[in-house]
Amino acid sequence: MSDRLALAEAALKTGRRAEAIAHILAALGENPERPVGVYRALLLQLYRENRFAEGEDWAERAVARHPRDFELWNMRGVILRQLRRYPEAVAALDQAIKIQPSHPSPAINKANVLMDMGEYARAEGLLAKLVRHAPKDAELQRQYGRSLMRQGKREPARARLRQAVALNKGLVEAWMDLTGLFNEEHKNAEAEATLDKALAANPDHPRLLEARALLMRRAGEARRAEAYLRELLPRHPNAAWLHYQLGATLSDYDREAGNVHLRRAVELAPEKVEYRLSLIESLERTRSGDEAANIEEAYQLTRAAMPQRAEFGPSGTKIANEVLIRVCAYDEIDALGSFRDLGREWAESGRHTALLKQLARVKSHEDRVELLEQHRIWGRREEASAALRPVRRPPARAAGGKIRLGFMSSDLRQHPVAYFALPLFEHLDPRFEVFCYSFYQGQEDPLQRYITERVSAYRWRPDISAPDAAQMIADDDLDMLIELGGSTYMNKLEVMAYKPARKQASWLGYPHSAGLSTIDYFVCDPYSRPEQTDLILEQPLTMPHTWLALGRAVFSDHHPLAEQLPEERNGFITFGTANNPHKYSREVLRAWARVVAAVPGSRFAFVRPEGEGATFRRNILAQFALEGVGEDRVIFHTVRGKHMPFYNEIDITLDPFPLTGGTTTTESLWMGVPLVTLVGEAFFERLSYSILSNAGLGDLCARDLEQYQALALKLAGDRERRRALRRDLREMVRQSPLGQTEAWAKDFYDMVARVV
Repeated sequence: MSDRLALAEAALKTGRRAEAIAHILAALGENPERPVGVYRALLLQLYRENRFAEGEDWAERAVARHPRDFELWNMRGVILRQLRRYPEAVAALDQAIKIQPSHPSPAINKANVLMDMGEYARAEGLLAKLVRHAPKDAELQRQYGRSLMRQGKREPARARLRQAVALNKGLVEAWMDLTGLFNEEHKNAEAEATLDKALAANPDHPRLLEARALLMRRAGEARRAEAYLRELLPRHPNAAWLHYQLGATLSDYDREAGNVHLRRAVELAPEKVEYRLSLIESLERTRSGDEAANIEEAYQLTRAAMPQRAEFGPSGTKIANEVLIRVCAYDEIDALGSFRDLGREWAESGRHTALLKQLARVKSHEDRVELLEQHRIWGRREEASAALRPVRRPPARAAGGKIRLGFMSSDLRQHPVAYFALPLFEHLDPRFEVFCYSFYQGQEDPLQRYITERVSAYRWRPDISAPDAAQMIADDDLDMLIELGGSTYMNKLEVMAYKPARKQASWLGYPHSAGLSTIDYFVCDPYSRPEQTDLILEQPLTMPHTWLALGRAVFSDHHPLAEQLPEERNGFITFGTANNPHKYSREVLRAWARVVAAVPGSRFAFVRPEGEGATFRRNILAQFALEGVGEDRVIFHTVRGKHMPFYNEIDITLDPFPLTGGTTTTESLWMGVPLVTLVGEAFFERLSYSILSNAGLGDLCARDLEQYQALALKLAGDRERRRALRRDLREMVRQSPLGQTEAWAKDFYDMVARVV
């Protein structure tokens, strides 16, 4: 044995894998003709260190030198699987099977790859043969059960998994699969009982302890999960998985405490990509402290994780995408994947929230059609899951009673959704009983308390699963349920898949069809409704004038208007936006920059909390520089929440596209600041068009980019009009359908009454 290999062996004996790998690599560098055992050892250690790309590089070299070695081909197939290079993995494993057909390992690994590829029937056939030859092999029984489970053959799968744990009570993976089967069927009690048996057979096994916490979290019992994890912490103070699960649990309602535990998990297990990604996600969502610094840290951690991009999976790619969007890192966003591939990956894995970020990437009619299909993919998945646990229907109510109308949203509090929905609670219709359903994790605020006092029932259940929430709603026997939150934070759009009400509709919170066939209607108005109605999956439920109205919670006179135009105070025109960066793109930023470049001395103001971030600023300024606009002409107002006074610093708001403003458009008009928008085909491209048209400013709606710039320049040159709008626009809005909240509420209730 060479000195290098002796050092590697010594390092492995003391758990220093990275050091051992370095010695083996050096030994192979000195002499590539080393025995096959050296290559096997290297591949095994690279695999254990999650260095899969490097492992495949060396596996390719290894099989070239030792083409008849069964173990090398088998390990190469396993490594390729981790890289999601499935066809190549199958080919490598086939070679291993060819060399040593009697050995079960490559066949089992091949079955796993086939299941990753969704070829469950092929996997079943392969495993059935293996089980016939070795019926007492618990692992084979487990894998066979998994292949059946993935095809929806639940009872045969359950039988195989039970047989696996009967053969080997220490086979933790089989217990986990059996628990997962019950969990997929929404049988939480049975799943928990299975874990209790597993823990009795395998006391304090970390994977089983973690699975129990996960089960509680997925059942919506976050605080129970927290209590359970805190109970374990004194016994396992340095268990990375425990800090990870506790951090992920707490981040739903105590972000700073969650970050402490997620950081500790990363310290304890820096090789775990999923731990780093969870910390990245939580930092990006942390609104307390220095938000821009949190985002910048999330971005830098994302960049550091990118060499392990192959290990991200749909969840990690979603997290990376969201962080890159916050800092406008468009080259890096493009490198993540195509519009179609990413969208379908997220939809197929149940990540509806990621689809919101797809809206701003739409560039063609084909993209709009593809986006609809991505939502359908998600919807079909959720409906199949909901069908496993149908809701129980209550007995029929006597005819002639009041109409029962439900609103489901965790944002019926101090939140823009509640600001627009508020007129419905201020002007209740005596024909209706109104129910509200919220899963909000925070504390009750005055607006939530007001709504609670006004409605027939406000069912606030922060710790509830989607199936139980659906049953709770079904028990109220609603004539119509309207969801207002989409899949945004703390909402449960999947509840709609259970069809807990006779009629169901989407409104307000998500500017696109959800993707569920169980949602009957989509609330819109004559302006926001697409001219091509096939761009909405549901039946349009059309308000006579406007799909929203301005509630008094925000749209009141306690937001003072500056007497002078910013141009008059500053000596130059200021364009600006308060929109979220997920609505920006290269095309949007450069269109804004071209407007600024065409108006001598003008500025552009970003009213955003990201404004203090170095990467956000650099990327924004780079796009403006491409149109000849220097950094001295770009202003960053760094603010979160208290942004309304900053509209007094803007002369003209420029709307993003294709995903336009909504809340920010109404705020801009309320503060006397006119807005120029670009009207598109889909609903999400027509939000500002609706608001402007209802406010009497339809002439500020462009149909192409050339007109968009022309309207902005014309408005910049018309100081008298801008002065009049600064003075009169608030009253114009108040007198428009947007501000006539009582009439609007009557229209809304009349609309619902016609279709229930």
